Amino acid sequence: MSSSDIVFLFDVDNTLLDNDRVTEDLANYLEQEVGHERQQRYWIIFEQLRAKLGYADYLGALQQYRIEYPHDPHLLTVSHFLIQYPFADRLYPQALAVVEHVKQWGKVVILSDGDVVFQPRKVERSGLFEAFEGNVLIYVHKELELRDVEQRYPARQYVLIDDKLRILSAVKKVWGSRVTTVFPRQGHYALDPHLPGRYPAPDMTVERIGDLLAHDGSAWPNSPQRRS
Repeated sequence: MSSSDIVFLFDVDNTLLDNDRVTEDLANYLEQEVGHERQQRYWIIFEQLRAKLGYADYLGALQQYRIEYPHDPHLLTVSHFLIQYPFADRLYPQALAVVEHVKQWGKVVILSDGDVVFQPRKVERSGLFEAFEGNVLIYVHKELELRDVEQRYPARQYVLIDDKLRILSAVKKVWGSRVTTVFPRQGHYALDPHLPGRYPAPDMTVERIGDLLAHDGSAWPNSPQRRS
């Protein structure tokens, strides 16, 4: 694969897509379908599984829930809710416009964590698979897979857009000046009041993903505007 000057790596959840709203909708649906107590039990299972796996596994938590409540008649409706969820309705305003905007300076690639069923489904149903022309990477711990990212999408410079300072910091430690880290302050991770001071400041902070439409090529190292 030939090398690019710049590759833009976009996270999905709470970067391009409002995953907090997805979680809220699921919680409301569970409350309606299985009741408050079992809804709470689902989220306990969910958090236990996330701590074990290192990523959110909504379907895996539902499978575990099924073991505890094998005769719950609402299991299939909850499964249908997750699989058929209208993820395109949860894209942040101007998210797709930002993806198109930065294509003028380099290749765009999704770099996400997640399971092998639900996360790809989310990417497809949201319209992101098409917007990124199939350039999608989904790992268990993406910050540990940078060598694989480089092999698949070699570039002189990377731009990583992610709502988690932990991820931005971890990637910066490995790639150093080869990566420009962009922090959209969206979602519960980004707005955690305990975050300030825990991680180094990113190279760029925006209040919302759509704000990147205001940035021209001079913001990215190795872009023609930057070099001229």
